[in-house]
Amino acid sequence: NAEPFQVAVREDNCIIVSLEASDVVSSSSVYVVKIAGESKNYFFQFEEFNSTLPAPVVFNAKYHGLYYIVTLLVVNSNMVSKSARSVTVLTKPLPVSNVSIYDYKPSPETGVLFEIQYPEKYNVFTRVNISYWEGKDYRTMLYKDFFKGKTVFNHWLPGICYSNITFQLVSEATFNKSTLVEYSGVQHEPKQHRTVPYPPRNISVQIIPLSRNTWEEHSGNFAEESFLGPQEIIRKEKASHASNSSPTETPAANTSAAWLDSPSNGTEDGTTPQPSWWSNEAESPEAEEEFVSAVSSAYGAGDGSTGPGRATAEPPPFLPVQMVLTWLPPKPPTAFDGFHIHIEREENSTEFLTVSEDTHKFVAELKEPGKYKLSVTTFSSSGSCQVRGSQSAKTLSFYISPTGEWIEELTEKPQHVTVTVLSSTTALTSWTASHESSANSTIVSVLSLTCQKQKESQRLEKHYCTQVNSSSSLIENLVPGAQYQVVVYLRKGPLVGPPSDPVTFSIVPTGIKDLTLYPLGPTAVVLSWNRPFLGVFRKYVVEMFYFNPSTMTSEWTTYYEIAATVSLTASVRIANLLPAWYYNFRVTMVTWGEPELSCCDSSTISFITAPVAPKITSVEYYNHLLYVTWTYGGDGPDLSHSRMLHWMVVAEGKKKIKKSVSITV
Repeated sequence: NAEPFQVAVREDNCIIVSLEASDVVSSSSVYVVKIAGESKNYFFQFEEFNSTLPAPVVFNAKYHGLYYIVTLLVVNSNMVSKSARSVTVLTKPLPVSNVSIYDYKPSPETGVLFEIQYPEKYNVFTRVNISYWEGKDYRTMLYKDFFKGKTVFNHWLPGICYSNITFQLVSEATFNKSTLVEYSGVQHEPKQHRTVPYPPRNISVQIIPLSRNTWEEHSGNFAEESFLGPQEIIRKEKASHASNSSPTETPAANTSAAWLDSPSNGTEDGTTPQPSWWSNEAESPEAEEEFVSAVSSAYGAGDGSTGPGRATAEPPPFLPVQMVLTWLPPKPPTAFDGFHIHIEREENSTEFLTVSEDTHKFVAELKEPGKYKLSVTTFSSSGSCQVRGSQSAKTLSFYISPTGEWIEELTEKPQHVTVTVLSSTTALTSWTASHESSANSTIVSVLSLTCQKQKESQRLEKHYCTQVNSSSSLIENLVPGAQYQVVVYLRKGPLVGPPSDPVTFSIVPTGIKDLTLYPLGPTAVVLSWNRPFLGVFRKYVVEMFYFNPSTMTSEWTTYYEIAATVSLTASVRIANLLPAWYYNFRVTMVTWGEPELSCCDSSTISFITAPVAPKITSVEYYNHLLYVTWTYGGDGPDLSHSRMLHWMVVAEGKKKIKKSVSITV
């Protein structure tokens, strides 16, 4: 039961084998260490010894994370070896050198992409140990689904700060029903990452008109005062109306009081002046009737006097309206610390507010008409990770008219959009909308898909090369042969709804005109034609129809394709025709569209080529008869499908003799 020989792995990946006293059988024996695990086995002999045990055997293992079997062999005087003991050891894998963490784009709220870098040569591991702090809870897990150093984690919690993220390569080996496990060290910089929180739900807005009496009650008929302050941010304080006192600074909970106008007497209060269209209202306790001391730009700056003899200010041309914005918290389990409210007016003036996580309602007064856009996002800031906001679940748009009318956002898109081509230059658009739709007009957007496919110098149309918007359902100035895309929007006032599904339509080209044929002998012709001035196309296709004696068939075949140019005239030379043969030629215009359109099959011209001259090979006169022999076209072609009718033999002496001879002679 004595301790066997000792095997240990040092930090430098060397295996140290030590011989113990219990391993010594006889002083005359030789002790050998066998190390297996790599592609070949290694043998090391302990030095000879008497009373003192020999020095340990040191083996420099090449592989990190690989298991080695170390066996002690005892060789007696008869050179017979005997395996005494075996020990299995596992070397430690090399550590991860670099870590990158990215959002998993399909689901940044719960997913991340891990990318790790580590030495690949002679480094063996089976799994990766991932350790991190999930908020205040420590987590660790073994993961094996890494492909080329990358894997996707898709079960984190949204909005949580994950800190001190480390990776360790893990090697595992099972030998004799026992499992060995070795972890690499941690040499990379610990990482941290915050998942994106989910956005708030059920965002809605209401606009409540304020009557003149209500506004005057809020303003107290004081030109230098207005009822301001969002209920979740700015608490109202009693303001002194004495002429020699300065306005009271208004504190804010989560943001600076950027929504207050500058005081009328110019005293600096350390706040940012709000836009002239903005006026926040707070719900104060019923016992309070004080007003925040600030100037309403809707009324204009006063001269600072508050005496009873002061004239009442002119009523504002636009009565403010009350905006009530509500939402619900994001779906659980989302960790969040508040909400960001983004308000934009006329695309050139914006406000950004921050409210606490238990706030689900925001009330403000809008003091100017115009088009507004609102969005509410969730943000998470607790922990050491960077602050992250949610994606915008929904952007609300509405319009306040100068008369105070509230026009809600249009959410419906036109359905069943169709385009009917009326002529080669006009088309009519139609669509359907629900009976509940509040839209009172439409926008028809037209864009040429053909124009983008042509070089600018070769463009035959220019009107719809950029998107053209119109309120009319009739589309004019179209070009034959072009392909267009139409999108329809519903509109009410300045608000525009979402686009319809795009509809593509094409105008059939008008085809060529004045097709003319010029013969160039028995085997060649020239085709020439003109195109209309108004038209767009991709190419000309020249085809011919004839009887092919090699295939014994008659069909239309493409002879040539000519790219479109701005020239109004085009021509092509057709060679290698058969003499005395019937041909039909056709030229069509093919468009850029998908599918292609072509026109027109009626642009044809027929022609019979001239025969070649026969060659007389012999003339003999015998017994008052003249014998004439000739050849035609080389090796006696098959003339059964030729359009040649007969031979004409002409003999001139004292008299001129003409004789028609059958084509078969």
